[in-house]
Parts: sequence; C-alpha cells; structure tokens
Amino acid sequence: MPFLSRCAHALRDRLEGLGAWTAPLGLRLVLAWEFYESGREKLQGQNWFAEVMAAFPFPFDRIPADLSWSLATWFELLGGIALLIGLGTRFFAAALFVLTVVAIGAVHWPQDWMGLSQLAQGYAITDQGAGNYKLPLLFLAMLWPLILRGPGRLSVDALIERALPVAPAQARNDALGWGAGLLLFGTVAAMLLPLPGLVLAAVGLVLLTASRLRPRTR
Repeated sequence: MPFLSRCAHALRDRLEGLGAWTAPLGLRLVLAWEFYESGREKLQGQNWFAEVMAAFPFPFDRIPADLSWSLATWFELLGGIALLIGLGTRFFAAALFVLTVVAIGAVHWPQDWMGLSQLAQGYAITDQGAGNYKLPLLFLAMLWPLILRGPGRLSVDALIERALPVAPAQARNDALGWGAGLLLFGTVAAMLLPLPGLVLAAVGLVLLTASRLRPRTR
C-alpha cells in the first residue's frame, strides 16, 4: 500500500505541475475562438440590437443600440485575442461573462416561465419556444475559472507577473473574498434571476460588512 500511495502522490504532483501550465489553456482557446468569431460576425453584419433592446436586462437596456452593438463587437474581438494570448485575462473574462449574461437575457432566456421545471426546458441548443441558453451557460461555466484562477503560466499575464518585482499571489479564503465574490456574482445573476441574485448579493454585502467590523489582530 505505501508503494501505491507514493505512486498516486507522485502522479498527482506531476498532474498539478502540468495543470499549472496547461489546465486553463483549453478553456482559453475555445472561448477565444467563439467570442472572436461572434465579434467578427457583428463587425461584418448589420446591427439587430434595436429589435431586442427591450429585452436587455437593466441597466444595459438604457444604452443606445448603436453604442451597445459597438461595445459588444469590440469586447468580443479584443476579448477573444486577449484570452488567446492570456493578456488581461481576468478583466476580459469578467467582461465577457457580463456580456454573455446580457446576451442570455436578451436572446436566449425564455420570455415567460413559471417554476424551475419550465425554466429547465430552455437548457437546449435549439429554441423550441422555451429558450435556448445551454451554449451561453456553458461559456459562463468556462469563463468562471479564468476569472478566479487566471490564465495559467502559459500566458502573457504570467510573463508580466514574473518580470515585475511583485509578491506572488496567495490564496486567501476569508469573509472579504467570499463577500466580494457573492456581491459581484449576485449582482450579475440578478439580471436573469432577480430574487436569487439579490439574495446572494445581500449575503455578500453582509460578509463584507462583517469583515470590516471584525477586530484586527496585531
């Protein structure tokens, strides 16, 4: 058993080492292609945002259609390139996350749904009258680890970090991190699911407040 345990630990350690370099790369390549292609189609196509502007979640429904089209086009083009090379990865992944949520609300979300069972019918690629948010939801799941963990060592971000005289990032699991994460995620989620999103944002705000009020140890 000790021999098998050592082999398992040795394999785990090597996989961890490989993962630090290559684990996020597949996500970045797929997302880079998808968003760049979407932006290129918008750049060469006609602006159809005016037709669905009323379905945009607040506050994006207040932005003029032409400006919204330009922002979406260039965030997809530049974001696709940025994800490909791993430059400003967390920023562009977060921006594309919000853009995808807006796209779900405007195009892929069911117009009327009563209960989770009816909402689940929209988890599909082809719209059969109940929405078709499966593909963009998968994009959100793929963007999330890039927001939290970054692009990995095989990226321009990692090269810049190694070149600058800054301390390496340290993982911290505390109320401040959870509060900020829940507040931001809940605010974005509220564009699709108002009540659950606002509850998450409220919990995040409570945690942030608690982290600020907690006595600091010297």
